[in-house]
Amino acid sequence: MPFILRRLAFYVVAAWVAITLNFFIPRAIPGNVVEAIMSKFPGTLQPSAQKAIEAMLGIGHPGSLLSQYGHYLVDIAHFNFGTSLANYPAKVSTLVGAAIPWTLTLVGSATVIAFFVGTALGIVAGWRHGGSLDRALPGLMFIQAIPYFFLALVLIEVLAVKLHWFPIAQGYNGEVLVPGWDWSFIASAIDHSLLPAFTIVITSMAGWMLQMRNVMITTIGEDYVLAAQAKGLPDRRVVFTYAARNALLPQLQGFGLAIGFVVSGALVMEIVFSYPGIGLLLLNSVSSNDYPVMQACFLLITFAVLLANLIIDLVLVFVDPRVRAREATS
Repeated sequence: MPFILRRLAFYVVAAWVAITLNFFIPRAIPGNVVEAIMSKFPGTLQPSAQKAIEAMLGIGHPGSLLSQYGHYLVDIAHFNFGTSLANYPAKVSTLVGAAIPWTLTLVGSATVIAFFVGTALGIVAGWRHGGSLDRALPGLMFIQAIPYFFLALVLIEVLAVKLHWFPIAQGYNGEVLVPGWDWSFIASAIDHSLLPAFTIVITSMAGWMLQMRNVMITTIGEDYVLAAQAKGLPDRRVVFTYAARNALLPQLQGFGLAIGFVVSGALVMEIVFSYPGIGLLLLNSVSSNDYPVMQACFLLITFAVLLANLIIDLVLVFVDPRVRAREATS
């Protein structure tokens, strides 16, 4: 329990630091954000519009900077991130909430699939190192070394344009179908998501496989694995109960980081496939100087990484007896 409380306190402090930086960094940027926005509409905005823009950005509260910081914390607690400047009068929370399911569906599912497939292949390659699967690893690593946006363009040209196996225009057909829980939209979204998901899986699977394979080779030389083999236990039990179970622990920590960054989306991938996720939303907000959306995306990504790592820490406490032993002695 002390270990969990210490980790929880660490993540709470990290979240507070992220929120504080998210408040002060835009205010430390040289120049006046409000004046920069008003300069885009010369002669069309009245001087009174300045106060309205300040209110949207959360910097129009009267009082000192500390008072503005207090109002900002209250707004964050109520998930009020302000109004989008590029999509006025849409709320930032509405835009982010609409993009999250797309990113979680595509990048989240692809990351989980790549992790499990790569880990399973790494277990086999490590246990039978020197075999055919182990010798195929350099070829898989070559695929991972290819920039995934370049590979995405190649797959679109070959599989979509030439062979017509996938839709040429990725994302989803928003001009015809309205997002909803009806089968026509779900089928269209799945059809348009297969090629982006396939690209993410094949470009990240080899990394998980290599890491698991290397840890497996180290683990199978441990005394407890050799003792299990000497007892005459079946190979399957030795592999999964003794070797893979312990080799999986470092893999879980990397998986926690990967899951945390899922929320940020595959930025370039979403651009290539015109996929309406967080990555594309963040790019559009940067290109249009939509500061409220940028701040919301930054907080969302930060909190996702912290939450994912907290969950992995809790899982390690219950899975790894060594962590529990350190907790008992601390």
